[in-house]
Amino acid sequence: MAKPGQGARYRGSVHDFPNFDPSKDAEALYTAMKGFGSDKEAILDLITSRSNRQRQEIIQSYKSLYGKDLIADLKYELTGKFERLIVGLMRPLAYCDAKEIKDAISGIGTDEKCLIEILASRTNEQIHQLAAAYKDAYERDLEADVIGDTSGHFQKMLVVLLQGTREEDDVVSEDLVQQDVQDLYEAGELKWGTDEAQFIYILGNRSRQHLRLVFDEYLKTTGKPIEASIRGELSGDFEKLMLAVVKCIRSTPEYFAERLFKAMKGLGTRDNTLIRIMVSRSELDMLDIREIFRTKYEKSLYSMIKNDTSGEYKKALLKLCGGDDDAAGQFFPEAAQVAYQMWELSAVARVELRGTVRPASDFNPDADAKALRKAMKGLGTDQGTIIDIITHRSNAQRQQIRQTFKSHFGRDLMADLKSEISGDLARLILGLMMPPAHYDAKQLKKAMEGAGTDEKALIEILATRTNAEIRAINQAYKEDYHKSLEDALSSDTSGHFKRILVSLATGNREEGGEDRDQAREDAKEIADTSGGDKTSLETRFMTILCTRSYQHLRRVFQEFVKMTNYDVEHTIKKEMSGDVRDAFVAIVQSVKNKPLFFADKLYKSMKGAGTDEKTLTRIMVSRSEIDLLNIRREFIEKYDKSLHQAIEGDTSGDFMKALLAVCGGED
Repeated sequence: MAKPGQGARYRGSVHDFPNFDPSKDAEALYTAMKGFGSDKEAILDLITSRSNRQRQEIIQSYKSLYGKDLIADLKYELTGKFERLIVGLMRPLAYCDAKEIKDAISGIGTDEKCLIEILASRTNEQIHQLAAAYKDAYERDLEADVIGDTSGHFQKMLVVLLQGTREEDDVVSEDLVQQDVQDLYEAGELKWGTDEAQFIYILGNRSRQHLRLVFDEYLKTTGKPIEASIRGELSGDFEKLMLAVVKCIRSTPEYFAERLFKAMKGLGTRDNTLIRIMVSRSELDMLDIREIFRTKYEKSLYSMIKNDTSGEYKKALLKLCGGDDDAAGQFFPEAAQVAYQMWELSAVARVELRGTVRPASDFNPDADAKALRKAMKGLGTDQGTIIDIITHRSNAQRQQIRQTFKSHFGRDLMADLKSEISGDLARLILGLMMPPAHYDAKQLKKAMEGAGTDEKALIEILATRTNAEIRAINQAYKEDYHKSLEDALSSDTSGHFKRILVSLATGNREEGGEDRDQAREDAKEIADTSGGDKTSLETRFMTILCTRSYQHLRRVFQEFVKMTNYDVEHTIKKEMSGDVRDAFVAIVQSVKNKPLFFADKLYKSMKGAGTDEKTLTRIMVSRSEIDLLNIRREFIEKYDKSLHQAIEGDTSGDFMKALLAVCGGED
């Protein structure tokens, strides 16, 4: 069994079996495979509850007792995915990796994803053991075989990783960090073409600690994460490999949590990936992977395996998983800290928020007004011209066009657009034509009118707007509907949910920095869930979440994790329900990482059967000049496809064209 380093806690899910007797286990396995059929339950129970070191002893005892090869017998008795999983567990990790790589480069075609996953994630020591195991098992040189099956910069980076010579010194030179940031910037963003050799040298050789600081500084210096530059400058398998290296440097457990999620989401399961990760991480960091999985995907790894697999294969995977994090008391503290650091870094880094719609440089409101009039005059409507003009002007410029249109033609541009276009396209174009505060006011009004209330829309708007934006919305609401927003909310909602919305609608959130002593007090205030008084708990959460500054709340959330070993979001979901829970979760997610909050909302609006066009339109319109570029980056980072691709796959016609224009590009 892999032992933790000095002072570190063991984070695997499989432990040494107490009172271990290899001869007794060998006999039990022999009995389970004797006669007609095999006792698969007995086999999986025994093998998944022994450490890898113990399994090697069982193999030796089996050979001594019966003169037979245990792995060969298991292969004969078992079939399919279950056989692959059990046999994988019986090999030492280095030999298991060697077999995976041999399979990846044998035959027609190469499984580049497997090569990337293994070589990007293993430590120097694991790489050396892998090369030795490959030589021992296949009497071939691993590096030579990889070179023979790959090419170009992808091959060069794999060869660098195969050396297993990444620096391991924790002492970091600030000067070298700055130099590497400059070299990477000059090799990519500032260069016509890309100097791939610099990316390979720095990402392939520098220590993990050093590279984490390089990534932080790169973000501060360039205003974009290193991943965005890699996507912009590199391509193909080389790009995928470099992104995997960056992910593993940032957090290896997070990389594997993401790989597991992708292996099981959607139609069909990528069983080879699922088996490889569950086997290889079961004695290293499975508990961290589980925790990050639960935090990131709002469901436990255990429940996803349970729903996505079947039979003995499922039972064996669940035993390796080691527990269900959706069950009470199963949320693991160490990785909650890791999870906190994941989003704290993105939240506190001074990322420049950027929209995708910018003012047109050669703006001529007179020409635009005439072009729009021409597009709507006579039979038929030139929707292409309308889309092109309106999606490529800033909101301030659109207001000038409205004014010019009225001056020239004595007509209301909004009324003309309304009569000429319809459906989803009309909602999008008319939304873009409204001043932001009036647009938000209208969305709030629509959420409250008629039968039923659209609580999700109310939460999305009020939980994410700044004080200045909220004050402007209040003014616009009063102007347009002759009623205060507070009165409208009060008459359309009730209870604690109403109080939360009214509090947010005052636009009186504090705007200062953090107060550490107060943050500890605030965390203590909301950490006490023992009283069982739900009303009191909701009031305490409301007082803090609706009034404290974002910067201060980030500190509160960190103190909360330290005090309770739980992420505040997990606690809200456990202790609360309905609209109150959804409102608090939205505030927390917005504080953690607002662009990611909107990326999630956009993804959910387009996944599954049917599209939620209203949510899609509302976010695209309202964030287009604020942070849609950041939202795009978060979208591709989390869902492994671009927002552009998602829109293209889920919408059609002129509505799609207009959305793609607002989206502003393919990532």
